[in-house]
Amino acid sequence: MASTALSPSAPSQLCSSKSGIFSPTHAAFAKTARTPKVINHRSMRITCQASSVPADDRVPDMGKRQLMNLLLLGAISLPTGFMLVPYTAFFVPPGTGGAGGGTVAKDAVGNDVIAAQWLKTHGPGDRTLTQGLKGDPTYLVVEKDRTLATYGINAVCTHLGCVVPWNAAENKFICPCHGSQYNDQGRVVRGPAPLSLALAHADVEVDTGKVVFVPWVETDFRTGDAPWWA
Repeated sequence: MASTALSPSAPSQLCSSKSGIFSPTHAAFAKTARTPKVINHRSMRITCQASSVPADDRVPDMGKRQLMNLLLLGAISLPTGFMLVPYTAFFVPPGTGGAGGGTVAKDAVGNDVIAAQWLKTHGPGDRTLTQGLKGDPTYLVVEKDRTLATYGINAVCTHLGCVVPWNAAENKFICPCHGSQYNDQGRVVRGPAPLSLALAHADVEVDTGKVVFVPWVETDFRTGDAPWWA
């Protein structure tokens, strides 16, 4: 029997089965031809070789890291600083900037108080809140002769810090929080507040006519004592 050998034309003969021509002989050739292919696929091995990177190339040196940190800090600080400036200025009460530490009085809408204009709309005995030293609410007092008193009365209660309103009907300051009472000059007449309301000088600038509050450091004329707030 003549031996049968696969010829280079075998692949083309196997492919003929796809076109509908099939025979046992072809099947035998196909079976014989597939076997080494499977074996070859199973015996194939893929070898991956990972190259190591030196540590010095992976981690930036200390100088570069410090430079990046400085750049990041600068990028954050600049916009933050620009935002804080107007925010801080909003809460700092404006003043005259004089050597005496005076502060121009502000009305309810933030305008400078001009003494002559104020007296046109505020009659004798009037006590109206303005913005005073350190931004504290401070009463401007109009005397019976239609002049401004030389003192302003701090409206912060000496008990727990409530703002004390003026009660014109009873001619006294009455705290709505715990019932403390002060006379028309701010002297305490009923507790639980332990001390009188703080005072501030109320001066009028000659050149501008503005009312300026100046810290009161002298004796309290209402009690004869040293000022507790100084």
